[in-house]
Amino acid sequence: MSSTATAPTMDAEVRKFDALAHEFWDPRGAFRPLHVLNPVRVDYLAQRCSLAQRRVLDIGCGGGLLAESLARHGAHVSAIDMAPAMIEVARLHAHESQLQIDYQQCSAEQLAAQATATFDVITCMELIEHVPSPAALLAASAQLLRPGGDLFVSTINRNLRSFLLAIVGAEYLLHLIPRGTHEYARLLRPAELARLARAAHLTLSGLSGIDYNPFSHSARLTADASVNYLAHFRREIDAT
Repeated sequence: MSSTATAPTMDAEVRKFDALAHEFWDPRGAFRPLHVLNPVRVDYLAQRCSLAQRRVLDIGCGGGLLAESLARHGAHVSAIDMAPAMIEVARLHAHESQLQIDYQQCSAEQLAAQATATFDVITCMELIEHVPSPAALLAASAQLLRPGGDLFVSTINRNLRSFLLAIVGAEYLLHLIPRGTHEYARLLRPAELARLARAAHLTLSGLSGIDYNPFSHSARLTADASVNYLAHFRREIDAT
């Protein structure tokens, strides 16, 4: 995971995901929904921007599922996460897969302090609802992104339907993901995410929902963003 390392709430989030690192690449384990969602997300990215030979950063990379897919599309991939066990798993799996990916255990804010306008594309999947300051994460992402570059964020909407499906249903009834993975109060509505992004000189370019079927374990893009959604932002050309 990625954000301020000293924040107690973030420490708890890091420990929560670090403890599950050994299950990351099990397509039927605790991260099964990510394995189902990953091809849909990659297709969404590939339709909206070029990946081949581009410098791409995956923030909150976990065990490297998305990072490896981006590398297979010809991108020069860097990936960061705050959970040390996740980074170890990601490095080992990339080595086994013979993929060159630059993994670092650090936060987006820490990386942004070292590099400015470095990346053509940045991905931030299922992370922003776990960090103490979504605004700080978006600001760091914008700083890392070159002007005109693309940022992709996936997260969960905040409303009664998302609470019933993504938290009560997915965590407590169907056990698709571990209990306590999400806190309702941390979820962001698309309008809230767009407002925070505008403050970081990021302009919303596209918004799509993702429909996840827990019974067939399948996913598809949809116009309905009431539960899971993907947002595509571009850094303003004249942003400073």
